[in-house]
Amino acid sequence: MNIDMFLTLIILLLASIMFVSGKIRSDLVAICALSLLVILNILNTGEALAGFASSVVIMMIGLFVVGGAIFQTGLAKIVSGKLLNLAGTNETRLLITIMLSTSFVGAFISNTGTIAVMLPIVVSLANQAQVSTRRLLMPLAFSGSLGGMLTLIGSPPNMVVSETLEKAGFKDISFFGFAPTGVICLVAGTLLIIFFSKIVLKGKSKGSSKKKKERSLDELAEQYSLAQNLYRMQLGEGSPMLEKSLKELSLASLYHVHINEVRRRQSHKNPFFKTINQEMAGPETRLHINDIIYVSGHFEEIERFARHQKLTIISDDIVEKDSAAAIEQLTTTEIGIAEILIPSNSRHINQLVKHSGFRENYNVNILGIQRKGTYLLNELKEEKIRSGDAILIQGEWKHIARLSLEHEDVVVVGQPAQEAANIPLKHKAPIAALIMVLMIVGMIINIIPAVVCVMIAAIMMVVTGCLPNMESAYKTVNWESIVLIGAMIPMSTAIEKTGAAALLSEKLVIGLGGYGPLVLLAGVYFATSMMTLFVSNTACAVLFAPIALSAAVALDVNPLPFMLAVSIGASMCFAVPFSTPPNALVMGVGKYKFMDYVKVGLPAQILLGVVMVIAIPLIYPF
Repeated sequence: MNIDMFLTLIILLLASIMFVSGKIRSDLVAICALSLLVILNILNTGEALAGFASSVVIMMIGLFVVGGAIFQTGLAKIVSGKLLNLAGTNETRLLITIMLSTSFVGAFISNTGTIAVMLPIVVSLANQAQVSTRRLLMPLAFSGSLGGMLTLIGSPPNMVVSETLEKAGFKDISFFGFAPTGVICLVAGTLLIIFFSKIVLKGKSKGSSKKKKERSLDELAEQYSLAQNLYRMQLGEGSPMLEKSLKELSLASLYHVHINEVRRRQSHKNPFFKTINQEMAGPETRLHINDIIYVSGHFEEIERFARHQKLTIISDDIVEKDSAAAIEQLTTTEIGIAEILIPSNSRHINQLVKHSGFRENYNVNILGIQRKGTYLLNELKEEKIRSGDAILIQGEWKHIARLSLEHEDVVVVGQPAQEAANIPLKHKAPIAALIMVLMIVGMIINIIPAVVCVMIAAIMMVVTGCLPNMESAYKTVNWESIVLIGAMIPMSTAIEKTGAAALLSEKLVIGLGGYGPLVLLAGVYFATSMMTLFVSNTACAVLFAPIALSAAVALDVNPLPFMLAVSIGASMCFAVPFSTPPNALVMGVGKYKFMDYVKVGLPAQILLGVVMVIAIPLIYPF
């Protein structure tokens, strides 16, 4: 053993201890280990930084952006709703549905791409089913690898072993040649992962958490009965309101209704981009033909208002309205609602709403007042503001955020900036779906590299407005996972460069040849499985495939079982977060520690290995 090999193994051991302890962040441990390899001259600067230029890391960044857009547009909620209807809210049925559907997709595209597409869908599904994401995301990551064993293109090690057989003069493996063992691997792996994840991955359901002080937008809409008090109306030809300002019209005194917002279509704009202009209704707002106005008031007054002013009520189905519909009408990424509280020392106490200056000073409208359990929604201008009132306001998010700075006079409940970021861009969902499908098709047909497909998809998500801006795109990326993978890739380079991987593989595999083919098969499988904890699965397959083939030829037995053992052993890597990109993808979102992977993944990986060592010779005899 040379000195570089010894130092590399020591650094790997120390890093593993730090990972297991969990006292230091995983990404920081990985960066420190990488720095030591450079300082000790085991890796040069180019080799050390190669991980951050790796196509895997670049693809992960792009897939985080694509996943963020799928979530932002509400597409994840739509798809997860379909899965929820199929599986119900039973946690075991949810796990089975998620893992099998993910495995099916993973049979045809890379497991990294599969998990990135499914990640936002499963997070949305967990929220709707009130199940902790911790219980679902790690099984999701593992299922992508399980599905990859069903086809030739499902996993890189599959293609490596097929090519190795072909070059050695044996028949290569067909597209579905892996399916017989792959199905057993999928069934056994799914059962094992569900079993261990239910024991180890504890997490409170969404419904069991303590209620937050601030209420969600949906809860606010329901509390203030906004759905029963809000109407959309359109201005047509001949309306007396055309080209007049709201100040001139004096609608509140004439009809006891209040115009909250005006939306105006901009047909000249590119259809991929924003086509609706939203404007808060103010005294100087002028109305044009085909404008859609959002009006609150009693239905009888709304009808009288529409009749006199020659307006078309777009929706008067009061019974069918719900809080979600009201939120969709009242909020966008620019405009939203929030609740404010009036403290006892506020200067607004005893002021009439019309004299309070909320619209003039902060550009926000008052939609309702909650006072001692009673909700006031109509004719608010003449209402006096009292200490302890909770007031529902609507305005641009930036103005609501500015209002939150007025601590002495009002207290804004919640975080306006965070709420604005969470508003789904539902009208962009079809575009996000199209981009996602084209990305998947591009990865399947493989005309251009998968990483290019992903980056083009990420760019299109921003350009078409599925994500509001580049800042939103950057926020979707879990940088801890990116740094962890980027820093650990050079570690595998160091293990290979110093000869540690070759020495270990040759000693373990060749040394078992004298004990018969079954023992050799077990040695090949578990040596590959152990090595993949530290070296990429593709590198493991490249390393072990020729050694396993030579050992099989020396024993004069069928080499196919040994090559399948290499492929499956290299692909089934569950025990550490950096062994595969999918494991790293879910780490931050699921709030997993290093030991969570060890507790769930290691026993599942070992027992699955036992199953496959028994099953492979039964399907493909020696």
